[in-house]
Amino acid sequence: MGRNLWKSNNAALRQAITLYRQALADLPRDRAPQEWATIQNNLGLALQTLGEREASTTRLKEAIDAFRAALEVRTRERVPLEWAGTQNNLGITLQTLGAREAGTARLEEAVAAFRAALEVCTRDRAPLDWASIQDNLGISLGTLGEREAGTARLKEAIAAHQAALEVRTRNRAPLDRARTQNNLGTALAALGAREAGTARLEEAVAAIRAALEVRIRIWVPLSWARTQINLGNTLLRLGAREMSTARLEEAVAAYRAALEEFTRTRAPLAWAMTQNNMGLTLATLGERETGTARLEEAVAAFRAALEERTRDRVPLDWARTQNNLGIALLRLGAREAGTARLEEAVAAFRAALKECTREHVPREWADIQRNLIRAYRALNDWAKAKAISGELRAAIKEGL
Repeated sequence: MGRNLWKSNNAALRQAITLYRQALADLPRDRAPQEWATIQNNLGLALQTLGEREASTTRLKEAIDAFRAALEVRTRERVPLEWAGTQNNLGITLQTLGAREAGTARLEEAVAAFRAALEVCTRDRAPLDWASIQDNLGISLGTLGEREAGTARLKEAIAAHQAALEVRTRNRAPLDRARTQNNLGTALAALGAREAGTARLEEAVAAIRAALEVRIRIWVPLSWARTQINLGNTLLRLGAREMSTARLEEAVAAYRAALEEFTRTRAPLAWAMTQNNMGLTLATLGERETGTARLEEAVAAFRAALEERTRDRVPLDWARTQNNLGIALLRLGAREAGTARLEEAVAAFRAALKECTREHVPREWADIQRNLIRAYRALNDWAKAKAISGELRAAIKEGL
C-alpha cells in the first residue's frame, strides 16, 4: 500500500497499520530480521502519518517505538543507508512530537537522530537525501531555538537550511527547494525577532516569497496556504517595527488568502491558528488607528479561533488565544464607555491562567498576570490589581 494513497485516506492508513502488525505477528524477528525491520520501519511511517493528523500523540509515540525496534536490526554496520533512512524517519517523528510537547527533550533527540543520519548519508554519497536531512535538522534546530534563550540554535538552523539549498536547486528539485526556502524564512524570522533592526526579517520575507514563486496554489494548494501563513507571520513581525501599516495590511491579506484553502471544515486547527494570527495583526492595526473597527475584527477573529482551539483539544493554544482576546478587549474597553469590554477582558485573562500556570509556563503566566493587573486598574479595582501585583513581585523575587 503506497504512501500516496495514505495522504488522503485515513482509513487506508489504519488498514495498513493493522496489516503491518499482523505481518509482524506472523514473522518473528529471528526468522527474517531484515524483513522484520523493514515492516517495523513501514509501520512507523504509517503511524507517523496518521499521528500528524490526530490531536493525540499516541500514534506518534507508537511510531517512535517502531522505528527504534527497526534500528535494533538495521544497524549502521550492517545496512548503513537503511539505518540512516530510519534515523531520519525517527527524527521527523520526534520533531513532530516535540513541537506538541512542552520542554526540549524530544527535539534534542530529533537533532541527534538527524546528525547521526548525516554521518552516513553524506552529500557526496546521496546529495538529495543529504539535503532533505539537512532541511529536517534545520526545522528541529529552529523549533529548539524558539524555545531557548540566545540565538545559537537559530543560526545553526539557518546554516542547515542554506546547506540544503546548495543541492536543492530550482532546476533540480523545485518543490523541495521551495519547502526549504519556506523553512529558511521561518528560522530567519525567529532570529530577526530577537535582533535589532529589520534586516533578518527582510531576508525572511524574501525567502518566503521565493518559495511562493514555486508553491503555486493550483499545484500545491495546502503548501501554498501554509507558506501564506508563514509570510503573514513574518510581515506581522516586520510591520510591528515599522511606522507604516503597509506590512500589516499585507499580513492580513496573506492570512485571508490562506483561509481560502485552510477552511474550518478541511483543516480546523490550521484554520484556527490562522484566525488567531490574523487577530493579532488586526489588533496591532487597531491600536494604531482611531476608531474601533479593527479591534472589533480582531475580537471576532479570536472568538472564531476559540471555536476550534478548545481547552480539551489544545490547552496551551486555547489559553494563548484567550490572552490575545483579552488584550484586544482591553484596548476596546479603553475606547468605549462602560465596563462590559473590560469585564470580558478579565474573564479572558482568568481563563488563560487556567492553563498558562506558573509551574508550566512561568513567563507566559507573568505576562498574563500583568495584563490582568492592567484590566483591573482600568476597572478602578485597585485592591485586586494590588493583590496580583504583590503575587507577581513575589514570584519574580523567587525566580518565577
